[in-house]
Amino acid sequence: MAESHITTHAGLAHHFDDIEQQREAGTLGMWAFLVTEVMFFGGLFLAYILYRSKYPVEFAVASNSLNVTMGFINTLVLICSSLTMALAVYCSQIGKRRPLIVFLLLTMALGTTFLVIKGVEYHEKFVEHHIPVRFPTYEFKWEGHATEGVPVHGESSASVDSGRIEMFFFIYFAMTGVHALHMIIGLGILTTLVLMARRGRFTPEYHSPVELSGLYWHFVDIVWIFLFPLLYLVGAHLH
Repeated sequence: MAESHITTHAGLAHHFDDIEQQREAGTLGMWAFLVTEVMFFGGLFLAYILYRSKYPVEFAVASNSLNVTMGFINTLVLICSSLTMALAVYCSQIGKRRPLIVFLLLTMALGTTFLVIKGVEYHEKFVEHHIPVRFPTYEFKWEGHATEGVPVHGESSASVDSGRIEMFFFIYFAMTGVHALHMIIGLGILTTLVLMARRGRFTPEYHSPVELSGLYWHFVDIVWIFLFPLLYLVGAHLH
């Protein structure tokens, strides 16, 4: 009587027949989750589009107060983090444990750098009293003149309203705050991956957690690629 040999992997959950089935199910689940994330951020982007189309002058003036240099640096930081994350996924696929850990740590360092820079930006807005819940009663300055109630010369003859400018900062903090929260969650996921990698949990046959985490990280990076021009470059034409 021939004996049947069944090979199993330590990472295989009991309710899956094999690693490949588990990987396909995980990938499908992650893409379904990212679709819900697209709908979630889509609501914020829709609010931005509606208010910007209604108050284009105020949004341009408020955007001009943001630190474009810090926003650009953060964009470069996240692009680099996407590269290191992709390299981490590749190392997990070929079974290189040490480079995998190194690239995961580099990704975490870049993500932390992004959050630190964003924290500096938030501090600047707090010092300038541009926090929506404690918005100032003083007038914004633009081209050396008070903006509230002063006609804007050029293509538009509308007056800049500080209440509408406050709406921009509501949207700014909502969109960047939710994005930062996703970054923090991503750092927690990467920390778990590093611990698993140190224990040798990932092999060329089993590395789906790294791949799925990479999809999440790339999604968060892509969201910022949209946020940067929409929030920071709207008022780039103002001096």
